[in-house]
Amino acid sequence: MSGKKTDKEKPDNLNQQEPAGNGQEKSEIKVKEKESQPEPTFKVSEQEEIEYLGQEREEKDSVCAAPEAGEPSREELIQKLQAELESKNRELEQLKKAVEELKERFLRAAAELDNVRKRAERDKEEFFQYALSDLLRDILPIIDNFERALKSAQAETDGQTFREGVELIYRMLLNLIKKYGVRPIELHDNKFDPSLHHALASEESAEVSEPLVMEELQKGYLIHNRLLRPTMVKVIIPKKD
Repeated sequence: MSGKKTDKEKPDNLNQQEPAGNGQEKSEIKVKEKESQPEPTFKVSEQEEIEYLGQEREEKDSVCAAPEAGEPSREELIQKLQAELESKNRELEQLKKAVEELKERFLRAAAELDNVRKRAERDKEEFFQYALSDLLRDILPIIDNFERALKSAQAETDGQTFREGVELIYRMLLNLIKKYGVRPIELHDNKFDPSLHHALASEESAEVSEPLVMEELQKGYLIHNRLLRPTMVKVIIPKKD
């Protein structure tokens, strides 16, 4: 009895559990078996492959070439660019013509300006050379009268004709200078005016309270409203205490 094992001592194979790693190892073996199996191959002829690639390329070209909705085609874009280029070329030609016209106008204006400058210089020189021509021409008759007066003075003894001739010449000279805006300075109430009179001599007097012109020694003249020559005078001034 002692050498026999009881039922309780026998191993219970049904109740024993397999190790946890056995199931995972079996699944890995199955995956490896599937991977090791060769995939099925399909044979394609060279002609079929060329036709397939050509068809694929045509589809890509058609997709790339086809414009989106609302956008102009390639031909329309080319025509538009050509039209714009022609328009710009026409504008460029017009600008070139305008530049040439402006250049010609500038050259003509420069030439005219140079001619005006030369003419002004020539007129200026002639003005200084002949500015007194009119005055000298008007003086010539007065010289003629002087010559006549001198001739008559030699023939006469009383000198009356000579005096009349000199008076005539004097009046002619006054009229001549008056023609050119020259007039004598007139004395007003014998008042001394330093802007018009130049005192050559003076005397003191207790009878005056301000300087007065006592005598006109040489007549003064104005040209228009400007002093040409002051009047030379002798003045009388208040006497100093």
